[in-house]
Amino acid sequence: MRAEVGKASGRTGTANGNLALATAAFALTFWAWNLVAPLSRTYTEHLDLSPARTSLLVAVPVLVGSLGRIPVGALTDRYGGRVMFTAVGLVSIVPTFLVGVSGDSYGMLLLWGFFLGIAGTSFAVGIPFVSAWFEPGRRGFATGVFGAGMGGTALSAFLTPLLVERLGLFTTHLLMCAALAAVSALMWAFSRDAPDWRPRTGAALPRMREAVRLKATWQASLLYAVAFGGFVAFSTYLPTLLTTAYDFAQTDAGMRTAGFAIAAVAARPVGGVLSDRIGPVRVCLASFLGTCVFAIVLALHPPAEFPAGLSFVLIAISLGLGTGGVFALVAKLVEPSRVGTVTGLVGAAGGLGGYFPPLLMGAVYQATGEYTLGFVLLAAVSVAVALYTSRAFRQT
Repeated sequence: MRAEVGKASGRTGTANGNLALATAAFALTFWAWNLVAPLSRTYTEHLDLSPARTSLLVAVPVLVGSLGRIPVGALTDRYGGRVMFTAVGLVSIVPTFLVGVSGDSYGMLLLWGFFLGIAGTSFAVGIPFVSAWFEPGRRGFATGVFGAGMGGTALSAFLTPLLVERLGLFTTHLLMCAALAAVSALMWAFSRDAPDWRPRTGAALPRMREAVRLKATWQASLLYAVAFGGFVAFSTYLPTLLTTAYDFAQTDAGMRTAGFAIAAVAARPVGGVLSDRIGPVRVCLASFLGTCVFAIVLALHPPAEFPAGLSFVLIAISLGLGTGGVFALVAKLVEPSRVGTVTGLVGAAGGLGGYFPPLLMGAVYQATGEYTLGFVLLAAVSVAVALYTSRAFRQT
């Protein structure tokens, strides 16, 4: 049985135990990935940045965290989640430290923020790792619970500004380096790959070509670019949006961004469980249509607490349901030996979906002084993807 403890190893050998470890590691690496965005106002004021330059600074880590999932997913198919979680955590320590000592230079922040994106590739490690531990009928639950680790962005939004305010920028980043080292050690010491998991030892490029040829890869990539991309875009840019459009202080904007992320995180496992029960296609449809409705409300620039605050929470829930639904769909359509590679490609699409909106929102605000056009475009894209989903997966 997959839940049996491996007798040859002292490492945790249960499905739930490895799911818990992977979720914790995912949450911490996502916190590291999102270290720059909650401090956008600090960097903007200290370096006298324009809205466009601030949005670029916020978006750069997302780029590497997105594209890096492609090779990391393929490497996970070959070396397993235990090795790759440990590697990603340890490698992420270097840019985390260097971002912490680069606060006086916009160019250095861009450079090391680029490499900080490595921490965001952990998603492509965790999906195949936890999927292999669970039977097909429970993979929606497993990937949904693991996906709740994206709550690391909520931790970052809430705690990073407070820690910087009390301890300073350098000390805060130093603490994160220590935390990354600790979680890497825990994954190496106590996690193990599923008994049924087998490494794919062939060359990575042929495996990627195989995954690219799968229709399911492209379909899931489109859906995830909207669902997860929307979550990433809001998580990284919402502190900036709230300080510019609603004049919140940085700590207040961070608390509200944390609330947004928590709502999305809580909804993700619900999306996975609902996918096991009513099907992932229905969950995705509800996600995209909900996103469309609440984006239209936000386009009207309503008052800050109500209905704007409620609409931000509801759009977070909609996006969270969609992120859970998409990977339940991947687990249903793709054979387990290819899940890592496909996850890397789909995860990259999701990350890229979150890379461009902050740049667009910054440009829109700089040109018009408001965010209306950005929310209108989100509503249009969401309803278009909902229509595509209803047609493309009619037989699923």
